[in-house]
Amino acid sequence: MPAISASNAVSSVHTGPDGSVVDASPAVAAATPWRLPAWLLGAVFGAALQLQQPALWPGGAYGVILVAACVVGWCARAASRSRRAVATGAAAPAAALALGAGVLAMFALCGLRAVDYAGHGLAPALEGQDIRVTGVVAAMPQTNEAGTRIRVDVEAARLNGAPVQLPPRIDVAWYGGPFRDAAGALDLQRPPPALKAGDRWALTVRLKAPHGLRNPHGFDYELWMWEQGVQATGYVRAGPKDEPPELLAATWRHPVERVRQSVRDAILERLARDVNGDDPARARIAGVVVALVTGDQRAIDRADWDVFRATGVAHLMSISGLHITLFAWLAALMVGVLWRRSTRLCLAVPAPSAALAAGVVLAAAYALFSGWGVPAQRTVIMLAAIAVLQLSGRRWPWPQVWLWACAAVVVADPWALAQAGFWLSFVAVGILFATNTVAVSAYPSSVKRHFYALIREQWVVTLALTPLTLLLFGQVSVVGFAANLVAIPWVTLVVTPLALGGVLWAPLWNLAALSLQPLASLLQWLAQWPWAVVFLPAAPLWAGMLAVAGGALLATRLPWRLRLLALPLLWPALWWQPVRPAAGQFELLAADIGQGNAVLVRTATHTLLYDAGPRFSRESDAGHRVLVPLLRALGERVDTLMLSHRDADHTGGAAAVLAQQPHAALVGSIEAEHTLQALRPVRPCLAGQRWEWDGVVFEVLHPHPQPDDAVAARTLRPNALSCVLRIAASGAVASAPVALLVGDIETPQEQALLARGAALRADLLLVPHHGSKTSSSPAFLDAVQPRTALVQAGYRNRFGHPAPEVLQRYRARGVEVVESSRCGAATWASSTPAAVGCERDTGRRYWQHQMAPRTE
Repeated sequence: MPAISASNAVSSVHTGPDGSVVDASPAVAAATPWRLPAWLLGAVFGAALQLQQPALWPGGAYGVILVAACVVGWCARAASRSRRAVATGAAAPAAALALGAGVLAMFALCGLRAVDYAGHGLAPALEGQDIRVTGVVAAMPQTNEAGTRIRVDVEAARLNGAPVQLPPRIDVAWYGGPFRDAAGALDLQRPPPALKAGDRWALTVRLKAPHGLRNPHGFDYELWMWEQGVQATGYVRAGPKDEPPELLAATWRHPVERVRQSVRDAILERLARDVNGDDPARARIAGVVVALVTGDQRAIDRADWDVFRATGVAHLMSISGLHITLFAWLAALMVGVLWRRSTRLCLAVPAPSAALAAGVVLAAAYALFSGWGVPAQRTVIMLAAIAVLQLSGRRWPWPQVWLWACAAVVVADPWALAQAGFWLSFVAVGILFATNTVAVSAYPSSVKRHFYALIREQWVVTLALTPLTLLLFGQVSVVGFAANLVAIPWVTLVVTPLALGGVLWAPLWNLAALSLQPLASLLQWLAQWPWAVVFLPAAPLWAGMLAVAGGALLATRLPWRLRLLALPLLWPALWWQPVRPAAGQFELLAADIGQGNAVLVRTATHTLLYDAGPRFSRESDAGHRVLVPLLRALGERVDTLMLSHRDADHTGGAAAVLAQQPHAALVGSIEAEHTLQALRPVRPCLAGQRWEWDGVVFEVLHPHPQPDDAVAARTLRPNALSCVLRIAASGAVASAPVALLVGDIETPQEQALLARGAALRADLLLVPHHGSKTSSSPAFLDAVQPRTALVQAGYRNRFGHPAPEVLQRYRARGVEVVESSRCGAATWASSTPAAVGCERDTGRRYWQHQMAPRTE
């Protein structure tokens, strides 16, 4: 688990058997029991409180709060110095003042940092413009089958010859070959050359603000970009009509990244020369070695990540806190041995102090080489905080050591509080501290003692973190305990040292790859067990917090009679089931999947998924990235997957969904030779098909069985064969709420439906063809008369969907238009047909992208 690294780090603090030590300074000892912990706890609470803000306040407001914090802090200090207060036992009010000062100070400082950062964001007027940028490649370029993605530190930017202000750091993709621009026109792009970190380039780019997909229980891409310091994304314009990219110079502005790139390329050249050849397994092993040495997690294949997550060892397969802590320990050990050889050095600085400081410094250097990722930053800060305590002669009780390290990380990076890794690390560290015991001394043999300690620590961490993992990810690895018992010592003590040693002597990379193969086989075998991973519906926060408390109680060394009290705390989270619609009613969830369609329809006991979203790349699609996690979080068992037609933006995620939903029937307008036919028999959708689930009527209105001529049918565009599905609540009631899902039908198909007299009136309409100009004809809209129209289209997509003139048609008829790019995932229920819930309006935070309102 990620937290084990933290436990190794903090275990270097020399606490007594009871875990409590008195500080050497009497004055500090008197103040420490309440004042410093209150300050530290206040700092953590203040950052957590500021992160809950839906919008930032003006900088002046945070400045006033900071002044107030100083006043309250002065009062707390004055109260703590009062002998009378100490003598009369009135320290509690002073502690409360210190806590309040910490909350106010950290709230203000975090807010000021956020205001300053947000002030450098991309101006909306610059989105989609061709801007000439001069900048330096700031990180290792990432290459895939589509092109190369680079992170650029901007030095200058010009629009139509005039200077403009861009964010300091942007992230752009350089595609090669055919590429459709924002207007949908096909353009041939110059392929990217071999890009290197530190190179200065002049590039023409089109940018947009970071805009992620917003779905229930989904990944917060915009927070991740905020922490990365990237405030604009886009792509390089390298077509024949564009000003060509120009390499200006090779610099050493980012020497660490340049060295990392050279090491990464050397590993791939040595271990995966046939990355496109006959041995893909060898290339996948090479990707793991790359991740262990350089921290480049993208080098690991997606299928391997699935195995690592299923077996609970994902934290080991890249630079983690565990690796950095081990490196710090080994570095401190070596420096201590060498330091003791010099009497003069020992007289100047004691060997333990020199070893401790050197271990932290070298660990920081290692973390910097690994890419200085957020987990690595947390580990280095924690190691440094603990080293400061030891070097200053302070020996605190473990709760204060834990709180000191936690506060140090939060002060450096307040937004770490919103990351799962932070909570996994510090909860595990706290549990290991709280359950620390001298029981291992009963084993005289050091081997037995260390083996017992490993078993016990892993068991304690598993008990404590299983509920937290369930709360954060909705899944638990049943085989994780066994897998980690093998993987932690093997990866940490064998694979990683060999991989790092390859930097000095390349043949060691071959040994590292060879040592990974038996472990990979074992993990693959464990991941294939029927119950290797258990997925449970996402419980509400209150149930999750109770379960975390229950896990902590189970992990303590209390008598088992008391530990059994944890079972009632675990029950709500383990048996939670989301509320389903009543009989005769249904709900829709239009997932935010970018440019494509994916609508989840739920009745009292059945579920239908209409379309499965787009395919983003060879390694990524909407099914794997969005729909499968969403279905697991909601606890859904899909009965039918209906694919409206064969276009990739509707079928791209189908394979991942079908793999996760083995009992789902497949229905759709896709040809017999489609690749999905190999996964599941496909029943065509045809007008006249009708069925009923829980009192809700489903009826297919299109395509019509005509024409009978198969050759003529093949000449139709896929859009023309889109399945049109009408869903009506309480089918016997004429005025029952209705939803109409129409895929990518265009004006000719709309006219055909009108000519056949199809029942088109609906309360909710999935806008045809994502709002294309070729659909949503006036006559069709007059027949449907929707109250709400859902548009599933990507933010600033290259097709310009939805078209402004189409939106005007809806507004002219008083129809509420809900766009997924503005709303995120949209929810609609037949029981309340006038209301639409937007995921972007639920739990809004200031770092999330807020689009400007559309102008009429």
